[in-house]
Amino acid sequence: MDSKEKRTTTSSDEKCTEAKETVQQDTAQDNSQQQNASEADKKTYEETECHHSEDKSSENKKEDSVEEDHVPDEKEPLTKEEELTKQLESVQKELDEEKDRYLRLAAEFDNYRRRTMKEKTELILNGSEKCINSILPVLDDLERALSNMQNTEDIKAISEGVELIYNKFIQILATLGVKEIETSDKVLDTDYHEAIALVPVQDENQKGKIIDCTQKGYTLNEKVIRHAKVVIGQ
Repeated sequence: MDSKEKRTTTSSDEKCTEAKETVQQDTAQDNSQQQNASEADKKTYEETECHHSEDKSSENKKEDSVEEDHVPDEKEPLTKEEELTKQLESVQKELDEEKDRYLRLAAEFDNYRRRTMKEKTELILNGSEKCINSILPVLDDLERALSNMQNTEDIKAISEGVELIYNKFIQILATLGVKEIETSDKVLDTDYHEAIALVPVQDENQKGKIIDCTQKGYTLNEKVIRHAKVVIGQ
């Protein structure tokens, strides 16, 4: 009887121990599953949060980009002193440019004035060079004529030689622009004539006209260089 009870007690203890082990295993398995599930949920949550953070960051970047595109560059308004300083700098720059231009023009004008004065002086000193070179052949002819007059007594030949020299001289003057002022049977013109005497005349057609010329007048390129001295009938 005691042996049977003892066996029964041992069997009950073993069953109790197995039941405890089973419960512990189930509990451990449940805890492991819960832990795994918790880790999986945590990982999923982290991934979700990460995606959400990336999406939010992307949206923020887009919003910033849109704001940069649409918001104009707004500069801070200048103060009154800054505006005055800016205007002063602009005016000073224009003043410097005008001063530099004025100095350049003044220098150019001074150079022009000196050059024209030099040219004018040279023209005054050497302007008659052409005229003198043209007249020198007449001087040569006069010297030859004087030399021949001493060796000949032919008055006619001498007269013809002098007349040739005279005609040559008149031609040279014409090439230089010198012309004789006409006086024969002309009405007195004070622009070209100078009346030195009045002579009574019987012919009514001669009154107020030139009847004699005591000194010929000449023009140089249509400018009177010497008035003709004339006698007028009255």
